[in-house]
Amino acid sequence: MRPGAATVGAVNGAALLLGLTGLASTLWYGVDEPGNALAFGALVVLGELARWATAPGTGTPPAAEGAREREPAPLAAAGALAYALLGQSAGTATTHGVLQITAVVGAAGLAGIVPHLARGHGPGLDHFARRVLTVGFAALCFQPLYNSGAVVAHLGQGPWYALFLLLLLTLTALCDAVLAALVLRARTGFPYGPLLRDELRALLGIGSAVCATGAVMALGVAAAGLWALPVLAVPLLLTQVSYRRYAAVRTVNRQTMASLARATEIAGCTPPGHARRVAALSTAVGRELGLSGPELTVLEHAALMHDIGQLSLVDPVAGGATALLPAEEQRRIALLGGEVVRRTGAAASVAVIVERQADPYREQPVSARIVRAVNAYDDLAGDGAGAALGALERLRLGTARDYHPDVVECLARVLARGGAAGVTSVPPG
Repeated sequence: MRPGAATVGAVNGAALLLGLTGLASTLWYGVDEPGNALAFGALVVLGELARWATAPGTGTPPAAEGAREREPAPLAAAGALAYALLGQSAGTATTHGVLQITAVVGAAGLAGIVPHLARGHGPGLDHFARRVLTVGFAALCFQPLYNSGAVVAHLGQGPWYALFLLLLLTLTALCDAVLAALVLRARTGFPYGPLLRDELRALLGIGSAVCATGAVMALGVAAAGLWALPVLAVPLLLTQVSYRRYAAVRTVNRQTMASLARATEIAGCTPPGHARRVAALSTAVGRELGLSGPELTVLEHAALMHDIGQLSLVDPVAGGATALLPAEEQRRIALLGGEVVRRTGAAASVAVIVERQADPYREQPVSARIVRAVNAYDDLAGDGAGAALGALERLRLGTARDYHPDVVECLARVLARGGAAGVTSVPPG
């Protein structure tokens, strides 16, 4: 069995069991307050239809995607959470329970993603399972307390009640972050801590907007009825549009970096695919070392651009293998590359990594250590597991000065797990 498959299977199985139980209960006892169920179900469907599309075959978002992929359907998430925290509708107490909530959210979510599946851009099963589990968690925390009268008796219907909803939504969001990091850890093998930090950081962006909108929707419907839903959905839709534009800018930025990196290949300075392989493997090693979020983005851009200094050379390096050059020549090419990167308008932190990739590792920042080691590995590895093992052994022999021992060992672990797409892996041990 693949490592982590049991964890992923347990999460998806729990979501399936909860959803089927809710559906069976709703079909058996009937739908309480069908108007509310229809309205919130339609909101979830609309939110899923307006989700950001995921490219076919991509189960895990790249590091640069950030909050965009962590909540691809914010309106659907907010609507589902609002239904879970709905205690009244236009001043009348509601009677729907936890199982009906999970049934409505699950059925509406499935209905909303069918068009995406038909186009081959459907979301991953993990995200849908988390949605069902987190909504069920929020409903289980709220509905029994509210229906028993304990919440109103102790907090009333004023600001303390609103604060209670926000606190409950915050707890739900934290549980979702923990669950998302756990599933991603099981699928990728990356350290849990950096993955959890990424998820928690995302809560400060679109996550906070989802939680706030969910609470406001629940309060608005309680006071004004279902007519509040379309009005309160507009701000989150506008926020989603803003995030879409932000994501487009980041995508263009990354594509620009990748195009500049290919210039060395087109000029014959480096082998085809070298920059892409170094970037993919550097990102994997960075995650293994505990880097996250913006650090990984900077690392990826620097890895893509690490050989750009070769364009300034009169005579190209044989095979583009800078790892085989004398230390002074490596440093000169790195400084030329840093100057080129600065002229492209890239972040100064990217240029610093490119410039310092040839320094002794004790003087380098972590990202520069990673780029240097991974670049040397790709220069030396060639084709086949035998050459890859030899390249890794040469890196280990160079840990006295050239390559940081922790980086080399993290690289070995990543390669033993299969490396990154397009990178030659080595057998364990």
